[in-house]
Amino acid sequence: MRNAYVRALYDIASKDNRIFILTADIGIFAFNRIKEDFPDRFYNLGVAEANMMSIAAGLALSGKIPFTFGIAPFVTMRCLEQIRIDICYQVLPVKIVSVGGGFVYGAQGTTHHAIEDLGILRTLPEIVIICPADPIETEKATYATMDLERPTYIRIGRNNEPSIYKKDYDFKIGKAVIMREGEDITLISCGLVVRNVLEASEELAKDNINARVVNMHTIKPIDHEMILRCAEETGAIVTVEEHNIIGGLGSAVAEVLAEEIGFGIPFRRIGIEDTFCRFHADYPVLQERYGVSKKNISKVAKELLS
Repeated sequence: MRNAYVRALYDIASKDNRIFILTADIGIFAFNRIKEDFPDRFYNLGVAEANMMSIAAGLALSGKIPFTFGIAPFVTMRCLEQIRIDICYQVLPVKIVSVGGGFVYGAQGTTHHAIEDLGILRTLPEIVIICPADPIETEKATYATMDLERPTYIRIGRNNEPSIYKKDYDFKIGKAVIMREGEDITLISCGLVVRNVLEASEELAKDNINARVVNMHTIKPIDHEMILRCAEETGAIVTVEEHNIIGGLGSAVAEVLAEEIGFGIPFRRIGIEDTFCRFHADYPVLQERYGVSKKNISKVAKELLS
C-alpha cells in the first residue's frame, strides 16, 4: 500500500507543482524517485511529527498542497494539537497519510499499534477520514483527495498487501462499496480486515448464510444511505475493524442506526475490546488473538443471527 501511495503521489506531483511531500524519517527509500525529480518539494523533517504538521499548515496557507507521511500512532496522537488547531481549525487541505494502521507493526509493540487513531481524529471537525482496503484503493484515494479543500487522513497498511480490487474500480469518497451481495446479514468493514471479512462471508455461505460485505472505506463522512439500506434489506449488521470498538467504524455505524432507525436492528461490533495489546507478535497472530480473524467474524455473525 505504501508503494501504491508513492506511485500516485509521484504522478500527482509531476503534474502540479503545488504538491509538497513531507515525511517524518520514514519510507525514505520509497521516496527516492520523488527526491531526485522534485528535490525542492520533498522534506524529511526527522522524528518531529508535530513540527511536520505545523510546517504543512504553513505550506497550505501559502497555497501549497502538502502530503505528510509517518507511522500511524505518531502522525496522529503525537501531534494531535497541531492537527486540531493548525490544520482542522483553519480548514487547510493538508493530507495526513499514515502507514501501519492497526496491528501492522505488530512485533514492535504497543507504541507502534494504531488502534485509537480513527476514533480520536473522528472527533475533530472538518477532517475527512479514509481507510483503504488494498493498494489499488490506496492509489485511488490518493488521487481523490486532490479535489478536497479540507484536511484528510488516509490510513494505510504497510507494503506488499494483496489487491482485492481491479484497476477499473470506481472509488468515491464518502460512498461505500458492496463487495458481495447477501440478504441474511451485512458485514461492514474497512482497511486491511476487509479481506478477512470476505473470507468469512465465504465460510458463512457454506452454512447457507448469505452475508453482504460492505467496504466502508470512508469513516468520515460516513455513508448514511448505505447503512440504512443494509439495515432495511438484511436486517442485521456486524461491523469489523482493526481498531478499538469505541470511537471508530462500529461507533459511527451505531450512531447512524440509533438516530435514524432507533431500536430493533440486531447489531454487533467486532474490534479491539477496549484494551491495549500487550503482546509482541506477528500481524496474523494479533488479528487472531484480538478477534478480527475470519474465524471469529463468522462466529459472531452466526451468534447474532441465532
